[in-house]
Amino acid sequence: MMNMRFMRIVDRWIGIPICFIFSCLHIIGKLFGAKRRAFEGQPHNILFMEIAEMGTAIVASSAIREAKQLYPHAKFYFLIFKELKESAAILNLIPEENILTIRSKSFFTLTFDTIRILWTCRTHQIDTVIDLEFFSRYSTIISYLSGARRRVGFYRFHMEGLYRGNFLTHNVAFNPYIHTAQVYYSLIYALRAPPGEIPLVKMPVKDLTEIRRNHLKLTSAPEHKKVIWDKLKALNPNITEKRTIVVINPNSSELIPIRKWPTSNYSMLIKKILNDYPSVYVVITGVKSEKPTAQEICTAVQNDRCIDFTGQVTLRQLIDLYNTSKIIITNDSGPVHFASLTNIKIFVFLGPETPVRYAPLSTNYETFYSNFACSPCVTAFNSLHTPCTNNLCLKTITPEYVYSKIKNSI
Repeated sequence: MMNMRFMRIVDRWIGIPICFIFSCLHIIGKLFGAKRRAFEGQPHNILFMEIAEMGTAIVASSAIREAKQLYPHAKFYFLIFKELKESAAILNLIPEENILTIRSKSFFTLTFDTIRILWTCRTHQIDTVIDLEFFSRYSTIISYLSGARRRVGFYRFHMEGLYRGNFLTHNVAFNPYIHTAQVYYSLIYALRAPPGEIPLVKMPVKDLTEIRRNHLKLTSAPEHKKVIWDKLKALNPNITEKRTIVVINPNSSELIPIRKWPTSNYSMLIKKILNDYPSVYVVITGVKSEKPTAQEICTAVQNDRCIDFTGQVTLRQLIDLYNTSKIIITNDSGPVHFASLTNIKIFVFLGPETPVRYAPLSTNYETFYSNFACSPCVTAFNSLHTPCTNNLCLKTITPEYVYSKIKNSI
């Protein structure tokens, strides 16, 4: 995937002038009835867009299911970076052939695939685009060029900054005081709002307790769990199905590395767990590129019951691992939301982002949050780009404190 800093620069310096031009074209289009047509009839081909973050499809899954109930005869599509496709496919909400992808390895592949996707949208007669991105100009530009007559997304209204033009047909107010899953429902209900209503949507917030209670769950068949045990035994022959597994995810995405609890703290925490619980095995997960962090922890712990499991499983097998394990301790990143698809007990570190908006949609979780005055510093209002270089909001959470909170759940 391309460097995220470069992608932000492109989104800003190329995206802003394009959004301005399209806004002018949209104003002209309204003179010929384009706005009126956006509120006529029912959607037939609906495209969801969440391009760059792998956990967002899980957070949006309840809203997507709501859309499928409201429009049972519509066809649904999803657009995401190719490297993250499995995170959308795993939910089985959108047919895999309808999950459209864009390669982000280079600026050339990004540009080529964007053009290809626009052609695909027109050949599939996409009439409705629901942009799950907060204030990405790139996704908004795609929505305009897709040919969809209904374009739903977040709009800044009177907020300064975050300019993404004004060519959506359904401008939804972004509410930073409720959970992201609730915010996504606003995008769905905006399609049913009467013409001319500003801002959208004027209705009560979807109850978060109900969303959690009805959150999608993925189970694992015994043969799939056996695959996980076989993989673990290949790395440590002493492990058996009678042992307890504690999953550790010490990494966060490249997009927001400041969400990481210090690696040394993970090492100290794991030592405490293994010293006090002889039947416990700690399994460190992550993609292959995150192996150095896992190896650093294993070297510091010096215990063969600490297993480096990075790069060993597919995303679906990661779900199987969660269904096989007792608890997961993790930074705020994609695995939090994948874990919410199972019944595993989740312990998650939050600081640069707030549990008000990003706590997992599980009913079985606890958060570690210092509630600093500067938190959250990573928000939709700064394009997830914080000025912070010293995440004390996480560093002040000690291994001793974390251990006191998790030990009764092991």
